[in-house]
Amino acid sequence: MPRAKAAADPQPSYREAYAALSRIVAELENGDTDLDRVLPLLEEARAAYQVCQSRIAAVSQAVGGADWLAETETGAESSGAEDPADTAEE
Repeated sequence: MPRAKAAADPQPSYREAYAALSRIVAELENGDTDLDRVLPLLEEARAAYQVCQSRIAAVSQAVGGADWLAETETGAESSGAEDPADTAEE
């Protein structure tokens, strides 16, 4: 009974949220989307994105990767290489 599961867990799964994002992108890229439909689509996309983001963060934290997730979100991944500007002054 899929309805019983839906009542117990109102939030979609990662796969369902990702599929919703893919469907919304395809609809918007098509160019035939009615203007009155754009705002509801964007709201649905925002909700689906939040589901995906929270699931990724939960898994990352569970495997101890919260540090790399924060680094990739800010673009501050350390590659171990020195900044060329620092070595140019030497």
